[in-house]
Amino acid sequence: MLKYKSRWYVKAFIKIDRFFASSQICSACGHKEGKKALAIRKWDCPQCGIHHDRDINAAINILNEGLKRAAASKT
Repeated sequence: MLKYKSRWYVKAFIKIDRFFASSQICSACGHKEGKKALAIRKWDCPQCGIHHDRDINAAINILNEGLKRAAASKT
């Protein structure tokens, strides 16, 4: 459905792999913490100390990965 809608509105559609570790990477510094139990909803990055909400952090990481892939496809 998203792919169809992106074509309808003439927007780019970039698919991110479902196994991309979006909730395990600190969106501020890029430190990869590793797997966490699904019950852990908030965590602090041991590298930079920033406090993360798991879902918001994952959304930021997915956005950043999409932007990175979009920039790479233009070169």
